[in-house]
Parts: sequence; structure tokens; C-alpha cells
Amino acid sequence: MSEPIVTMKRYELKYILSAWQVEAVKEGLKGHMEVDSYGLTSIASLYYDTPDYRLIRESIEKPLFKEKIRLRSYGLAKKNSTVFLELKRKAYGIVYKRRVATTEEAVEKFFHYEGDICADGQIAREISYFRGYYKKLVPSCLIIYDRTAYFEPGGDLRLTIDRYPRYRTTDLDLSTSMDGIGLLPEGSAILEVKVQEAIPLWLSDVLSRNGIYKGSFSKYGEAYKRQIIQAKEGKIYV
Repeated sequence: MSEPIVTMKRYELKYILSAWQVEAVKEGLKGHMEVDSYGLTSIASLYYDTPDYRLIRESIEKPLFKEKIRLRSYGLAKKNSTVFLELKRKAYGIVYKRRVATTEEAVEKFFHYEGDICADGQIAREISYFRGYYKKLVPSCLIIYDRTAYFEPGGDLRLTIDRYPRYRTTDLDLSTSMDGIGLLPEGSAILEVKVQEAIPLWLSDVLSRNGIYKGSFSKYGEAYKRQIIQAKEGKIYV
């Protein structure tokens, strides 16, 4: 499949916002950043993991190096929709992403060792090596959220606000629905600041003025801690 291959390298800083802080940030962005051409977009990310959840278990221990693989769609996918298989690695605070455009059917075959998901190349080899290293990877959790993305005209600063982050551990595909169980209190959101260098002073001022401080929040990690661990303890049924 000769679809575009994309590589990204950047710092990603996360913040949890209350409902009023969301509005304060949006007001503070005026004159500095603009909403991208896609506007509000619902995003679904299907995470693959080993049957014993090795990838997410290691990730929530906060090692200096961690990696995940997920299949992402923008909006509800349909048969033969373009989706993106994405390998995400974080090392010493820097996030590296490798992704390829593909289809759900091709990815299902890929994880069953029945084919490749893109033409030969460095990123294809990295994704194939990842699959081979972990040997068996299966759908484990679907994360969904409603994102508004902002960009800095003429600069490299990117910022996203993810509302109503939610998850489910059944119907693990990108074409059934965008339903899920909420991960945050109603009205709250996740702010992600994506930069290649430092946060500009004006944005630091917006954050500090509104009592917004950097934290750590993994949507998949939170879903795992909330639901999967409880299910393994026999408290709920997944």
C-alpha cells in the first residue's frame, strides 16, 4: 500500500483543565493561535497490546523509554476508510511518532502475520519489528475524544483540547460507534501543548494566571487502571 508515511518528533506537555479553565485557555489563545481547518473532530484510537497488557503495564511505571501502537481514525470509520497505524515512542521526554495510512482490514491481517500494511521503507520495518518483538498483539482498548486543534501561524507550536475523553473494552473496532465510558468529570478536558523547543512566554502566562500546571495523564493508562485492573480482580465485567 503506497500511502503517505509520516514521522513526527516533539515535546508533548499535558494539563487537566476544569470547565472554567477550558474557557480561560480559549480566551488566552486569541491573537496567538487559530483553530485548524478541521475544527472540532472526534478521534478514535484502538490500542493494541499483548494479552497480558505488557505495553500499558510498563508505560504506567513511567520508564525513561516507553512505546505504544494504535490504530487511529478521524470520525467513525467505514469499510475501506483510511485509518492510521501509529507507533508512538517516548524517550527522555521527547515523543516520536511513526505512522502509515492503511485500512482496518489490512491492519487485522498484519497482526495475524498475513501481510504488510505499507510499502517497504524504514517506518514499515520499524512497525514490523515492533510486531515481531512483542510476538502477539491484540486489540485491548478503544479511546475516543472530541478534539479541537490549534496552530500558531508561522510557527511550530501546536495545541489541542480534548473534551469528553472516553473508553471501551468491547466492540473493539473503529466502525461500531463513538460511545464510551467517561474518564474525566463532566466539562473537564485534556490540554496538550506540542512544541519542538520551549513554550512561549505568552502561553506560560496564560497557564500560570489560571492555575494550570503540567501533569501526567495517559488516556489508555487511566482506562487500564480503572477498568481492566478491576475486571481482573473480579469487581466488574469488561
